[in-house]
Amino acid sequence: MAEDKTAVKQVQAPPLLLLNLKPRLAPTPRNPPKYSVQVKNAAGQEVILADPRATRALLALMDVHAVNGGAACHWGGPAAFAEIMAAIHGIMFAVTGREWHEAFNFVNDAGHTENGVYALRANYGFDNLTFADLKAFRSIRSKLTGHGESHLNPEGVLLSNGPLGSALPQSQGLAIADRVVLRDRVTICTVSDGASMEGEAKEAFAAIPGLAAKGRVNPYLLVISDNDTKLSGRITKDAFSMQPTFAAMGALGWNVISVPNGHDLPAVYLAVERAIAAARSDPTRPVCLLAKTIKGYGIKATEENATGGHGFPLANGEKILDWINEIYGNQPPEEFLDWAKALRLDWEQKEAARKAKAVAAAAPPAAPKKDKVQSGLAKAVLRAAQEGLPVYSISADVQGSTGISFFQKSLPERFVEVGIAEANMISTGAGFAKAGFIPVVDTFGQFGVTKGNLPLTMAALSQAPVVAMFSHVGFQDAADGASHQATTYFAATSAIPHTVVIAPSCSDEAEALMYQAIQRYAADRGSRRDGESYLFFVGRENYPLNWVENAQYEWGKAQVLQQGTDVVLVACGPPLGKALEAAQRLLEQNVRATVINNAFINRIDLDTIGAAVEACSGRIVTMEDHQVVGGMGAQLAHALARAGIAQRMRSLGVQGEFGQSAYVAEHLYEKHGLTATKMAEAALELVSRK
Repeated sequence: MAEDKTAVKQVQAPPLLLLNLKPRLAPTPRNPPKYSVQVKNAAGQEVILADPRATRALLALMDVHAVNGGAACHWGGPAAFAEIMAAIHGIMFAVTGREWHEAFNFVNDAGHTENGVYALRANYGFDNLTFADLKAFRSIRSKLTGHGESHLNPEGVLLSNGPLGSALPQSQGLAIADRVVLRDRVTICTVSDGASMEGEAKEAFAAIPGLAAKGRVNPYLLVISDNDTKLSGRITKDAFSMQPTFAAMGALGWNVISVPNGHDLPAVYLAVERAIAAARSDPTRPVCLLAKTIKGYGIKATEENATGGHGFPLANGEKILDWINEIYGNQPPEEFLDWAKALRLDWEQKEAARKAKAVAAAAPPAAPKKDKVQSGLAKAVLRAAQEGLPVYSISADVQGSTGISFFQKSLPERFVEVGIAEANMISTGAGFAKAGFIPVVDTFGQFGVTKGNLPLTMAALSQAPVVAMFSHVGFQDAADGASHQATTYFAATSAIPHTVVIAPSCSDEAEALMYQAIQRYAADRGSRRDGESYLFFVGRENYPLNWVENAQYEWGKAQVLQQGTDVVLVACGPPLGKALEAAQRLLEQNVRATVINNAFINRIDLDTIGAAVEACSGRIVTMEDHQVVGGMGAQLAHALARAGIAQRMRSLGVQGEFGQSAYVAEHLYEKHGLTATKMAEAALELVSRK
């Protein structure tokens, strides 16, 4: 690429006239918080803030409702942020003469803390939120999603969050845009120390002060909660210290204000007040408020836990009464006490019913053994290592969720954690590949294909292939919401050259195919061939170890689970069991279906699937928890068409929509028509046509 030396004559354009986007954020609350405390501002005046204890109590109570519904949720992060959020909201909601969002852009990048924001705002009655509304948190009927999502909650969320570090650079855009049109508005962005490990965050750390120094950025305040804790443990112990990064913020151009105790509310309030004033007085120096916090603050057990109680530690209402008392020093408000008692009573009644049922019931027939699909992947990696292959695990904090922790605990000298940095993880894996290792990287599917897409491409281009374990795909990460739900994972990766995309549906299949992938990798590289990257996409729930007895998992071959003559049902990954159920429903109506497990998404086994389609007069129905655009069905239809195999296909998948929070994935499958009933109906419609 050469320097652009073209001469272009400047022209005149009419004044900038922005699109008329009406504000959708809810107005400033008209009443003070129901549960409040008072602190003094810099002028010595009393100001009213939401009581952080109320935030923590509401947070714990709403989380119990979520776990009772079957969802996972977070405690540690929002508990750490309670004082910070109380101070920020107290200042924002004290704006007079205009709405709060006309004076401030508020962006919460720390998606794991969003439920704390909901709790705080319910205390204010913001957007008419009530405490009763919190009881539906993370359910499919609530806009209070697992992470803040503006597509479902534009009244409360300006920029969606969830993937750490992603909302921060968007907030940079807000502040620059405000500067262009000379708006009198301060941008406040809250982030975690874990998010600060992401490449996106580091780019913004440099760009915001760099552009501000040139007069391009409106007043900007970055608030970092620094507690040295992430999902899987302590940041410094597991990965590396973030303190040098934070120490460099001043050199980058930030005006750094340190808060030694982020739980000293009067001190936090004065620091936020001072930081906003400083940002306003000199927009060329954005302010970084660095607050030392304790993850899981308010409950001794989570304060001392290595993960800070990242996810909510209570699985039910058994101990919620103890929590509420501990948060309030045994003097909680009656309202919270009664709420906790009701949750405890609900648990007691369910326990009694469960025990009575167990006593009365005869021994049930043995259920099929189940396991998480990713367990099979980890077993195969360990087996390959024990056989002498140089597999090496490179992780980005979620190894307990992806399943590779089984390998890491078995061979603790065979892994490295690079921190919360998925792109860096994959690129590190490419380096390992060049050095002669077989690198195995792991993260959630959504982060693997969004943050990792360019590194995956460059790994292939550098003849440095990786093996990837990408879990929680489709709607399997139900409670965390759309930001965590990978519904474009096939489309995002299938076209990358020298990359094989694989979607196993059970643990045995995952183990067999992963083991073969590692063997193939070793053979290719040992023979001086470039080799291929192998990307395994799996769910998170438990499934049968296998779908048919004595199953064979031949590399590159589609697996025929049952034979029929009327219609072909094709599925992969988590929905495969629904295809088998659909076939049973069809059989009850004298329709015989061939059921095929199509695990090799971008390496279509035309010999098997094509023959089955021709035998069923071209009738085929596909199902996947992926967008229909660019998904397994679309790739299969294209392959059949290119081979000249006539087919009439119905594809069940996600129809161009984002997901949302739900207690369990099944609620989302039902909403989007990914059910055995819908698959059977689609098949019957094809069979009925002449």
